[in-house]
Amino acid sequence: MQKSVLVIKLGSAIISNNDGSVNKKVIQKIADEIALLSANWRVVLVSSGAVGSGRSSIKNYKGSLTERKAAAAVGNPILIQLYHKYFSRHGIAVAQALCERHHFSNRSQFLQLKETFTMFWNNNILPVVNENDLVSNVELKFSDNDELATLVAIGFDADTLITCTSVGGFLDDNKKIIPVVEKIDNTIQRYVQNDKSGPGLGGMLSKLTFTKLATSLGIKIIICGLQQNDFFVSALEGLNGTTFTAQKSNFKARQKWLAGGSITLGNIIVDAGAAKALMNRKSLLTVGIKQIEGNFAAGEVVQLMNDEQQIIGVAKVKLDAKEMHAHIAQKNIVAAHADDIVIF
Repeated sequence: MQKSVLVIKLGSAIISNNDGSVNKKVIQKIADEIALLSANWRVVLVSSGAVGSGRSSIKNYKGSLTERKAAAAVGNPILIQLYHKYFSRHGIAVAQALCERHHFSNRSQFLQLKETFTMFWNNNILPVVNENDLVSNVELKFSDNDELATLVAIGFDADTLITCTSVGGFLDDNKKIIPVVEKIDNTIQRYVQNDKSGPGLGGMLSKLTFTKLATSLGIKIIICGLQQNDFFVSALEGLNGTTFTAQKSNFKARQKWLAGGSITLGNIIVDAGAAKALMNRKSLLTVGIKQIEGNFAAGEVVQLMNDEQQIIGVAKVKLDAKEMHAHIAQKNIVAAHADDIVIF
């Protein structure tokens, strides 16, 4: 029986010292834990920390985009050498996988990536994933590694995604960890503060946004800390952090790729009637469109939003933005076929 895929995402704050350098003791503990999990899981490790590892080599570092790119280029080999050192003690080789958006948005490239990862797992090699900061286009960068980890989990049809945070889980108004979240509703969203933790780019708002996407596609999400012994095992047992329950999903592989891996180049805001029809797996008609944002071409992917400005899904459109504008809210012309629409 083939092992299930487990994605583990490590933020900068969780693996770094105060000066931004990587905490070797933490890396060793992580390697020990993942080595145990590898007996039952196909593991992907999404790791931040490259910028912090390399920034001491950049004179008068101020954190500009160019400086971050340079620091990441220096820091990536430092980080991968540490992972190699501690995983090799368990007979596990590591492979560095520096990804860009087009590796996920282009389906043929993504399928090649998937084949390569399968080769890693078949040969007891752990893929360590990070963004290829040196060459990533600023407009097409991942928002942070929470997004990258989510795309990996969706694309590889992962059963579970564990994301590690310094706060140890999802907190309520009293700063206490909520053990289980069955559904991300307005009550849960109210707890979120748009802040950042430590040297990383992400925050709990980012984590919750991508958690909502992943759980809607049938992936269980666990947000946990590394403060206790057997932190990954205890998280999988529901004894560490917050578990976000996976929702039932009947999406096919191509639909999951469309939802998670495609670059969205615009927004289509629909009225209440169209939103209801989309929820019932109907095609998008121009008569139900209220507003169009962006200059997209036919065949490209856009976000679908309701009249409350909430993202409800994505669609590969049949018409370009100009054609859609010409027919908006007037004619029953198909703007996107039901098979090319994914509703979250």
